[in-house]
Amino acid sequence: MPSPPPPTALTPGYLATRLTTLYASTLAHTLRACSYAHFAACFPTPAACRPAVLRGLWLQVVAKIEAMAKEEFEGILEERDVVAGLNRLEGVLEGGRGRRRGREGVGEGVVPHLLPPLDLYHAHLAPRLAPLQAELEDGLRRTRTRNELLAVAVRRQREEVERLLAGLEGVVRDLEGVNAVLGEVGVGVRAEGLGA
Repeated sequence: MPSPPPPTALTPGYLATRLTTLYASTLAHTLRACSYAHFAACFPTPAACRPAVLRGLWLQVVAKIEAMAKEEFEGILEERDVVAGLNRLEGVLEGGRGRRRGREGVGEGVVPHLLPPLDLYHAHLAPRLAPLQAELEDGLRRTRTRNELLAVAVRRQREEVERLLAGLEGVVRDLEGVNAVLGEVGVGVRAEGLGA
C-alpha cells in the first residue's frame, strides 16, 4: 500500500485526523454517560414537578459542555500548533520507514531497537564490566597458583606422614619383638625370684 504524500502544515495529516477523531468520540461517549436519568437523579424535585423544563435544561447543559470542550480543544490545537507538529512527526516517521525499506536485505548493520534485550544489555555494560572481568580473572589465576602450591605442600606432608608411620610401624615391630624376648626372659626371672 503506497503511503500518502506528507501533509502540509495547514491540512491535518493522518495523526492529526486520528487525534481529532479520538477526541470527538471520547467527548461523545463522556456526554452520553451524562444521561437525562442521571441528571434528573441530581434534581429529584424538578424532575417530579416539571420534567419537560428539566429535560430542556439538561439538553442546554450538555450542548454547552460540548461546545465549550470543542472550543477549548480547538484553542489548544491552534495555540500549541499541534497539527503542524503532528505533521512533522508524520514526516519523520515516513522518513524512517523509507530508510528501513531501503535497508531491508542489505545487512549494513543492526538497528538497535530490533536487537534482543540480552545483546543490548551486554553492549551497554561491556565497557564497564571489562576491567572488572580482567581483575576477577587475575585474582582467579593467583588463587589457582596458590592452590597448586598448597596441593604440593600437602602432598609432601602426606608423604612425610606416610614415611613417619612406616618408621613408627618398624619401631612398633621392634618393640613387639623386644617384648616377646623380654616376656620369655621375664617368665624365667620370675620363676627364679619365686624359687629363691
